[in-house]
Amino acid sequence: MSFTMYSTPWCGYCHRLRSQLDREGITYDVVDIEQQPEAAAIVEQVNGGNQTVPTLVFADGSAQTNPSLAQIKEKLAALA
Repeated sequence: MSFTMYSTPWCGYCHRLRSQLDREGITYDVVDIEQQPEAAAIVEQVNGGNQTVPTLVFADGSAQTNPSLAQIKEKLAALA
């Protein structure tokens, strides 16, 4: 089960989270909201109009903003 991480190139939290996910072997897609305006709109919708990243959107349509690795693992386990 995978998810999409909405990110920007300059986001330190995004880089840290990506490193943690890569280390754990968790697969995900990355979308740069600065390159894709429709992706920025998704992030704004989830975050009350703010472009807060990292925002993760899971297969069930739920989202997490700036989650911890533990929160992501818990969500993925619930979806499995």
